[in-house]
Amino acid sequence: MTLEWDATEYEALSGPQTGWGANLLGLFLERQLLRGDGAVIDAGCGTGRVTELLLRHLPDGSVLAVDASEAMVEAAGRRFAGDPRVRVERQDLLRLEVGEPVDLIFSTATLHWIKDHERLFDRLARALKPGGRLVAQCGGKGNIARVTSATDEVMREKRFRDYFEGWEDPKEYADAETTRVRLEAAGFEQVETWLHEEPTLFGSVEELARFLKTVVLVQHLLLLPEAEHEPFAAAVAAKVAPVEDPPVMDYVRLNILATRSRADEMLPAFGNDRAGEGGVLRDNTEERA
Repeated sequence: MTLEWDATEYEALSGPQTGWGANLLGLFLERQLLRGDGAVIDAGCGTGRVTELLLRHLPDGSVLAVDASEAMVEAAGRRFAGDPRVRVERQDLLRLEVGEPVDLIFSTATLHWIKDHERLFDRLARALKPGGRLVAQCGGKGNIARVTSATDEVMREKRFRDYFEGWEDPKEYADAETTRVRLEAAGFEQVETWLHEEPTLFGSVEELARFLKTVVLVQHLLLLPEAEHEPFAAAVAAKVAPVEDPPVMDYVRLNILATRSRADEMLPAFGNDRAGEGGVLRDNTEERA
């Protein structure tokens, strides 16, 4: 099942995600110079706000901006129309294909939407040149715990529970050590992984409900009739809000800095996939939470 997004609403509400992307890019640039003629993938580009930040440092380089959401790809395509440095494609990261391996994969607020991180990291490694860098941030262990608890409560309410029979959370909020082990198994070295908190303040319960509906609860809303989307998001927001006034979302971010091992120079970029095939076009959408 493909996750689709309201790209217009997401563009208006994704300030926190863009800010996290800017901070991560700044940290990477402090550690390592980004070649102005480098080839980069923005993995989970959304509407392209973080892609714009990357382009400031690539006057002679290129960005392949990929997302699984048709609406996001269309929005990013409009944003970069006429810019020869950017190619926007609809791709599933579990089946990512590139013509030539790249120097850098940059990803923010995306990878936790993909359950199979072992296969994901293998695929990303194959898209990188030996010595290429993976710089990513996504939801980590403990991410939005209050929202998750509130959502689970609302899902069990009589009004909604039949829609969520058999529900299994499709996201992966991994811890730093598990992620390090997975990256090294996929052929990465010089791996740094860590968690940090990003509490995010909202001005009102209504503002929080709008954000949840657009950014966080997309997978839940796929199972509900459209008439129940706003009531469901409002019910979750109402349970989150009393914890703090004004309401705060307890984001926890998982940060990744890693280098594809040069020992893998003979590894084919694609084909003979160690993790097998069968990915679904649903998981590599930008978050969005």
